[in-house]
Amino acid sequence: MSRRNHAKSRINVRNKSVFHLQDKKADENELSIGLIKSAKRTGQLSLCNRGLGTVPENVWKIDELVLEETKDVDFSRTDNNNWWNAESLTTLDLSSNVIKTIPPDVKLLQQLVTLKLHDNALINLPPEFGELKNLANLSLDRNKLTELPKEFYKLTELRWFSMSHNELKKIEPDFGDLVMLTFLDLSHNKLKELPPGMGYLVRLVDLNLSNNELTELPPDIVNLRELRKMNISKNHLKKLPTMGELRKMEILDANHNDIDRLPDFYGCTALKEIYIANNFIKEITEEFCDQMQNLRVLNIRDNKIELLPENISLLQRLKRLDLTNNNLNKLPKNLGLLSQLQSINMDGNKLSFVRQDIIRGGTDRMMKYLRDRIAEEVDSDSRVLNNEWPDTFTLKKSQALMLPGKDLTSVPANVFNTAANVEVHIVDISKNKFKEVPLGICQIKNTLCQLILSSNNIETIPREISECTHLQYIDLGKNFLTDLPLEFGTLKNMRELVISCNKFTHIPRCVYNMENLEILLAAENKISEINVSSDALGNLKKLAVLDLSNNSIITVPPELGNFTHLRTLELMGNCFRQPRHAILAKGTASLLSYLRDRIPN
Repeated sequence: MSRRNHAKSRINVRNKSVFHLQDKKADENELSIGLIKSAKRTGQLSLCNRGLGTVPENVWKIDELVLEETKDVDFSRTDNNNWWNAESLTTLDLSSNVIKTIPPDVKLLQQLVTLKLHDNALINLPPEFGELKNLANLSLDRNKLTELPKEFYKLTELRWFSMSHNELKKIEPDFGDLVMLTFLDLSHNKLKELPPGMGYLVRLVDLNLSNNELTELPPDIVNLRELRKMNISKNHLKKLPTMGELRKMEILDANHNDIDRLPDFYGCTALKEIYIANNFIKEITEEFCDQMQNLRVLNIRDNKIELLPENISLLQRLKRLDLTNNNLNKLPKNLGLLSQLQSINMDGNKLSFVRQDIIRGGTDRMMKYLRDRIAEEVDSDSRVLNNEWPDTFTLKKSQALMLPGKDLTSVPANVFNTAANVEVHIVDISKNKFKEVPLGICQIKNTLCQLILSSNNIETIPREISECTHLQYIDLGKNFLTDLPLEFGTLKNMRELVISCNKFTHIPRCVYNMENLEILLAAENKISEINVSSDALGNLKKLAVLDLSNNSIITVPPELGNFTHLRTLELMGNCFRQPRHAILAKGTASLLSYLRDRIPN
């Protein structure tokens, strides 16, 4: 048996239990002289994750605290810790402790801007909390709070407030007095209703009410005009109010509720993502497809949907579509016309006409199957109709007259008659040899939403096209146009206009009357000026994308910087000297800021 020499350990093992509760004296000792000095120098104090059961008393008195130093006094030395250099406490972090109460002395920190109390054991807040007049950022997540004191609603400077994972059962109508709020998280509480005063939070950008017990939303919630993101998932909501007033909302999460129908989204032009899975919705309506043409993501899995509308092809910008676990029996063929679709899920449906290997084969396999069906149908119909024109059945199924790249110079009137009878929504005659726009298009004026005339030899647009008052998208790119008829200004539903690659020397006057226009693409022309007056571009309050690249613009008016509603502004490839290329390359926000700084006083 071998013998080993046991080396003596150099580690000093203290006789102290691993888990212990600090007493009040130990809590006081956590606020060291070094921390006090640092706090008075920077205005910031962190006692995060110190095992505190109580807050050291000197925390509340730190602004008035005078340090007495009797050792190594040097009167000739300049010291930033001198009382005349001290900063008032503006940031206090007491998070990740086991603090149960906040004493009334909290009111002494009058200059406090940020207070972090998340991950503690708080059961209430003192009324004196309402005296923190400068408090702008407050986190109370993961505590045991059941209510807020009435004085809390006096914090009128509060901008960022998070109180998730508590036991809050009620909030008062006075909550509407917190009018400066831009971020609000009340998720994972026990709220059963919201007060009507919520509608006064008009600066709110991000709202999270998920994981509560809400059965309805107050009607005035649609007054939150600045709201961009709303999470109301995992509640007991049975219906949603008309959403049209929420014009800036980009993301809606309403998963895991009891909603049985889609709300009216007319007016929600900025909405890009809808998550409404695990509800009881039976139908995606034609009206929904008409309204949501800017939608990128639609997750409506685990519902009761039995049928998709024929005009689902209007969702041309859709990239993700999840229809898993519904009651679908068949799919519209024109689902294959969604050219930007990157992900589609159909598992768990009753698709008796689609083989399981196609359903399980992924997005590419499913889209190829749908497009092949369209192609086969068009081919078979073309053989019947002398290899040229789609018949009534094809038009009705797709609700689109698709004739791109066929070397056409004209279209028979009876084709447009048939298209009008079956209420076609889309006409695409791009990549042909048209010199004039077929006036037969006007026969579809009651239903036409999208008109694609790009890549032809068209020199003028007839004013009769303005009779198609439902038009929301027109592509006139790659033609020989120099102007548009004034009557086009009556197209009040127009959202996107493409006039790139033509011969325009100015933006057509009619464009300035398209009040709902969101996207204007006018690159590759000969446009020489940017008119920002109130009766020109200044009238387009909803314009989000403006592309004037590769034109002949000589000067950029600084007033363009006031167009803060622009998300994308392209000016590359013009002949102006200012702004320089380096400014343009920084992006739209920087460019607009640069222009604003140069507006004459």
